[in-house]
Amino acid sequence: MSNQTCSERSESIRVRFAPSPTGYLHIGNVRTALFNYLFTKRHNGTFILRIEDTDFDRVKKEYEESILEDLKWLGLNWDEGPDCGGNYGPYRQSERLNIYKELADKLLKEGKAYKCFCSEEELNKKRKESLSKGLPPRYDGKCCNLSSEEIVSYEQKGIKPSIRFKVDSGLIEFEDTVRGKMTFKGSDIGDFVILRSDGVSAYNFAVTVDDDLMKITHVIRGEDHLSNTPRQILLNQAMGFDSPRFAHLSMILGHDKSRLSKRHGAESVKELREEGYLPEAVINYLSLLGWSSEDGREIMPLSDIIKLFSIERVSKSPAVFDIKKLRWINSHYIKNKDIAELTELSIPFFKKAGMRMETVERQWLYKVVDAIRDNIETLSDIDKYAGIFFDELPPYPSPSEKWELGVETVEVLKLLKEMIEAEKGITEDIADKIISGIKEKTNLKGKKLMMPIRIALTGKTEGPELKKIMNVLGKERIIKRVNNVIS
Repeated sequence: MSNQTCSERSESIRVRFAPSPTGYLHIGNVRTALFNYLFTKRHNGTFILRIEDTDFDRVKKEYEESILEDLKWLGLNWDEGPDCGGNYGPYRQSERLNIYKELADKLLKEGKAYKCFCSEEELNKKRKESLSKGLPPRYDGKCCNLSSEEIVSYEQKGIKPSIRFKVDSGLIEFEDTVRGKMTFKGSDIGDFVILRSDGVSAYNFAVTVDDDLMKITHVIRGEDHLSNTPRQILLNQAMGFDSPRFAHLSMILGHDKSRLSKRHGAESVKELREEGYLPEAVINYLSLLGWSSEDGREIMPLSDIIKLFSIERVSKSPAVFDIKKLRWINSHYIKNKDIAELTELSIPFFKKAGMRMETVERQWLYKVVDAIRDNIETLSDIDKYAGIFFDELPPYPSPSEKWELGVETVEVLKLLKEMIEAEKGITEDIADKIISGIKEKTNLKGKKLMMPIRIALTGKTEGPELKKIMNVLGKERIIKRVNNVIS
């Protein structure tokens, strides 16, 4: 049990986010979690985390831990779940296998399901034959009408059956909150497995049972689950359960309209964290993937998004993941974040850039972070500028970068040194005054004035404001760097 407690919430609306820990939390999955969370908080409901971990070959504990950590990092805290309990647990499907078996046996006894002894090889062969004929693969009902003698014969041979649900050939209709009226034919679905031969529940059966027993009122998920919905509705009807309301979110695509992958900038929340995105920026951006506020705002804190969110404003059209827009939104939050908090978040990225942080004074580090915050879009961009402040002397441009130490450059740097030496200390205001003084004495402006100073102090042709750089470096280090260039 973690120190997170399950809060008392309204029972009127209950939604769940149910990831499978077979990988890290994907961008599409976290958008689904977010929309569930927003809908719940908008209506003062209960947000449930359920772990669907019955794919034993692929499930890993590290993935589950990572998913929980990512959700907490994003601020999507749940009211019931595997780490904090609740009235409708267990919240891991692997701990609910006896529940599924009991209900599958009940359907079996009621004649709504039957034992199937077909082997995987046989089923795969039939599947391929159907596909080769351009037909949707569906079970042909071979075991539907086995006699009791045939069943006994199979079982005496040690063949363990799966349990299949009987599907009528009629229409299944439901109203999707996002997509409107949806209609499926039972004849296109065919009898499907609800309990595998190893005794583990199939996905659709476990989900249907869990959603009812956990009193889920609304299921908000990706459109890749749309084809599962008629199966779940049929199961609800067979077991006497009320079906929840369904809302299927559009897929998130890359800029080239293909399935989102790492080549589009990021694939998982873990990658975004490692790149130095802020959680509030990720939340803000993901809320805009398939939804928009009535007032058209794009920069919004989570509290405002909750107040404005409406599932009816969710679009049917696919959302496009734009890494440039995410970086822009992230830069906004970096520029406006409390400097002490931003500095603490930045320390791992300074270390990653090779900077020794053990003896660095916090107040000086605050000035460093404040100097570069307007120039970075993610915290990993710190690597571009850290050396300006931490290296004893910056690496100066090569001749190929077209920087020459001409007469005007020497004049600017000598005046800079002279004016710096006349000051007791350097602040941003004093730095502005010095640059203005050099401008007056040399009649230089623009690049001819600023570039020699910038390169002498940083070794770079672009970067943070000079007055901020000078304020961080201080009198002695500025003089040392200028001397190094003009000597």
